[in-house]
Amino acid sequence: MTFGNVIYRLVTGSSWHFAAEISRLSVIVASFIGISYAARKGRHISMSAFFDLSPRPVKKALAIIIPFVTAIVLFAVGYFAVLYTHGIYESGRTTAALQFPFWLMVVAIPIGCFLGGIQFLRNMWINIVNKEIYLAQDKKDYSEQQETQI
Repeated sequence: MTFGNVIYRLVTGSSWHFAAEISRLSVIVASFIGISYAARKGRHISMSAFFDLSPRPVKKALAIIIPFVTAIVLFAVGYFAVLYTHGIYESGRTTAALQFPFWLMVVAIPIGCFLGGIQFLRNMWINIVNKEIYLAQDKKDYSEQQETQI
């Protein structure tokens, strides 16, 4: 959408009036709904320097504590996002070009945060019930992968 708008603007000298709103919606939805997918697949951003250098018992504890804390943070952000979304809904705010209800653009934020929180709780649970260290439901820690291959 954005690329098409840039090309159209270069050719005609004017922009599509709706392109910025559609691009904004796409970024919001992809970012916040993508949280739960990334958590499920172990593809989320992580600061693993301390984790990677830790001995196995510390890694195991961190593999339980970190997803728990992350889930709590996501649930808290999701709660505030619900309040924000409700406030926008109550105001009746719409987008400028499409007159699209703005709350429908931001409703992906609380949904994504709550789904992400659930995925991180699942990651925590997998590390509680299994002996191996898991980064996600289907993804073992790199050192665990190497030990099973040897």
